[in-house]
Amino acid sequence: MAEFSREAKGRWRAMSTADLPPVLAIAEKAHPAFPEDAEVFAERLRLYAAGCLVFHAGETIGGYVVSHPWRAMDPPALNSRLGMLPGDPETYYIHDIALLPELRGSGTAALAVALVRARASKEKLATVSLVAVNDSVDFWMRHGFRKITFDEIIDAPLARKLRGYSNAAAFMIRQL
Repeated sequence: MAEFSREAKGRWRAMSTADLPPVLAIAEKAHPAFPEDAEVFAERLRLYAAGCLVFHAGETIGGYVVSHPWRAMDPPALNSRLGMLPGDPETYYIHDIALLPELRGSGTAALAVALVRARASKEKLATVSLVAVNDSVDFWMRHGFRKITFDEIIDAPLARKLRGYSNAAAFMIRQL
């Protein structure tokens, strides 16, 4: 993979099926403790292409976003297929925003969050939600997300799903 400058000269664009191999390579690098099958990414792209983006400079992909409308307080389990999107979604779910290490701190992720918020607003959804992993809670809090504490989680399936990510995973929500 090519190197990116600290200024992240590139842009976010719609993901295509041809982008899936580099997206999977970035996922493996960014989230080695949270592996997901290629079909998980392919299915999200098929179900909701509007929520799938890649950051590129020329032919090089340096990051991706996978997101979609979903049910509130019910994040999909790690490495699971959705089957279909809900007919009456309650939140906009960020499955993942991942960047190559050389893009971190460049503002590329902040722009991705802004694009996701704009998509959620376009869908007329009141919240954006996610499961934070890899010590990313502070990043998400800087972008207006609030951590849902285990005291607030009274739903046993939600607690089990979070533990499927790791004991350090946090469910987070941002009101729009």
